[in-house]
Amino acid sequence: MFRAVVIIVLAFALSGCDAFGALRDGMQYARAVEGDLEQSTGVRPQVGFNWRNGRLASVTVVFPGLYQTKPLGDLAGLVRETVTRDFKQSPDAIVLSFALPKSPSV
Repeated sequence: MFRAVVIIVLAFALSGCDAFGALRDGMQYARAVEGDLEQSTGVRPQVGFNWRNGRLASVTVVFPGLYQTKPLGDLAGLVRETVTRDFKQSPDAIVLSFALPKSPSV
């Protein structure tokens, strides 16, 4: 009985704070960025984000390999524009990275 009361109290307390809303909205925004960048580049990146005190602190965009179709400056501009539009605010920092596959053994 005590456990049920504690769970109910925690559920009401957490629903009152905006942490769940920020997480839910952030996941939707990240999926939107992934989809938009996939349409623009033909490659689906992974997008992560970090909220701090209701402000978008950083967004990380990881492409699964080197992207050589566009110059890096053009890709960075596209990522910045897409992130700002889909997250509805400009983050303090955008981290753009590329995952490199394991090199073949020599």
